[in-house]
Amino acid sequence: MEYVELFVDFCTNFISEGGLLFGFFLILLESFLPVLPLGVFVALNVNAFGGVIGLFISWMATCLGCFISYTIFSFLSSKFLHRLLSAKTKKKVDKAIVKFQHISFSNLVLIIALPFTPAFLINIVCGIARVSKKKFIVAILTGKIFMLIFWGYVGKSLIESMTDINSIIVVSLLLVVAYFVSKVVSKKANLD
Repeated sequence: MEYVELFVDFCTNFISEGGLLFGFFLILLESFLPVLPLGVFVALNVNAFGGVIGLFISWMATCLGCFISYTIFSFLSSKFLHRLLSAKTKKKVDKAIVKFQHISFSNLVLIIALPFTPAFLINIVCGIARVSKKKFIVAILTGKIFMLIFWGYVGKSLIESMTDINSIIVVSLLLVVAYFVSKVVSKKANLD
């Protein structure tokens, strides 16, 4: 346990010495390299810069990274990617794209708000499915807040979070709040 605390202290000092841009860049980089641990980076940003600033730079960076990823795959479009797929796979992909094109704003926000949803995959699917830019941006800005609050304050491994009743309650409450916020935002912005 002592080694873990030393490692966390070392990483927190490393990020805080690198400054806000370094913390921002780590989160932005994770949007393109999904193997990087977003939860760890968010928790370290919160440790290094405090709750409000750490969450804010993490939120801005992940939203920007998701938008860039979405834009790239929207630009590549399904036509280019279709050439890489077999005929049997194309049919399955087309069915999934059609379903995702009609996803409600609230459901998209909930998917994004889930702490363990692979953001990179959501960005790709939304880009290929040509989900409207406005709907995607507002969903990312809304859903990521709740996901980052979870990682900033709970910041545990997947297995620990899935077995700890407090973590499950926090995630459940955050998802309920995200759902109601998405309903309000959807009506105000006319997104469904």
